[in-house]
Amino acid sequence: MIYYRNIGQIKAMTFDLDDTLYDNYPYIIRAEHALIEFLGSFADDPSHSHPGYWRDHRRATLKKKPELHSDMGMLRREVLTSGIQAFGHSGHALKSAVDEAFDFFYFERSNFQVSTEVTDILSKLGERWPLVAITNGNVNLEQIGIADYFQKSFHASLAFPMKPNSAMFDAAKKLLGLPAESILHVGDNLEKDVLGAKKAGFMSAWYAENRAMSLSGEDVTVLPDLQLQHLSELCDLN
Repeated sequence: MIYYRNIGQIKAMTFDLDDTLYDNYPYIIRAEHALIEFLGSFADDPSHSHPGYWRDHRRATLKKKPELHSDMGMLRREVLTSGIQAFGHSGHALKSAVDEAFDFFYFERSNFQVSTEVTDILSKLGERWPLVAITNGNVNLEQIGIADYFQKSFHASLAFPMKPNSAMFDAAKKLLGLPAESILHVGDNLEKDVLGAKKAGFMSAWYAENRAMSLSGEDVTVLPDLQLQHLSELCDLN
């Protein structure tokens, strides 16, 4: 563990999820590939569903509704609607196809289990402090086996813009009923998590599950209070 600053008394912890508690990349890539193949069933020619086709619809959707950058679920539903409609579907058939594809993706996106090593750490931490999840993504915490370790999870949305915006941090602080300076946020991204936490007045711990942690390889605008070598080091804090 590396201390960049002295920290105060910890009374609660908030956690990022993707790439902090697990390496998200293989799961999201697998789910995206599965979805594109699945969406071919709605086209006259399955080959019409390919990555470039869906990238085009995503770009067009964000150009029309840039606010959806903060709501991955709503963005995906809008892109699915646009793309499937262009296949020739309309009315009830369109809505049914979008719902089916949406549910398919979010099952596949969360079709894994967090390691027992990590859940054991969360269990130990939860015996000492209240824990809250704060994520820019939209993984299903129940499906991946970690919902019971958190008092609540906040997902980025139109109401709660993505980190480093302070909205989800502020919501967690209000839920916990604690001053910001007594909450430690743990996350892998030095901008979204560390800078976001510092802007909200939280303490911050930097930990990445998906890559070697070297400041020389990161875009650094602010240093964390702590840099962890392993997630279990959180259990050694007072």
